[in-house]
Amino acid sequence: MTAGLTYDTGALLAAERNVREVWLAHRASLEAGRMPVVPAPVLAEAWRGGGPRQANLARFLQGCRIESLDTRRARAVGVLAGRSGHYDIADVAVVEGAARRRDRVITSDPGDITLIAAVADGEIWIDVV
Repeated sequence: MTAGLTYDTGALLAAERNVREVWLAHRASLEAGRMPVVPAPVLAEAWRGGGPRQANLARFLQGCRIESLDTRRARAVGVLAGRSGHYDIADVAVVEGAARRRDRVITSDPGDITLIAAVADGEIWIDVV
């Protein structure tokens, strides 16, 4: 069984810039019947009001599930932030959700994701775009 995908902010910005690799991974996931996940804090980091400059991103997000940061998830993200010593909530939310689902993370900067993943419960894979 193929792992699902979780996108970090760098992946969304790559989609906005029309980077071929991120679009190919996105399409393959959708064709496999798996809707990629974007944690809500990641969307907040990437979204700047839409418009023509973000047309690619808006189209990309139509094929994504936005995962809310409800009370239960916020607590899990907070625990992982404390364990990892990393307090960028968007990055920690990416790893928390991906580890819970055993997803692949699509990122443009694997450094912080790798550090957080080292102390997360669950296994994730990291792909760089």
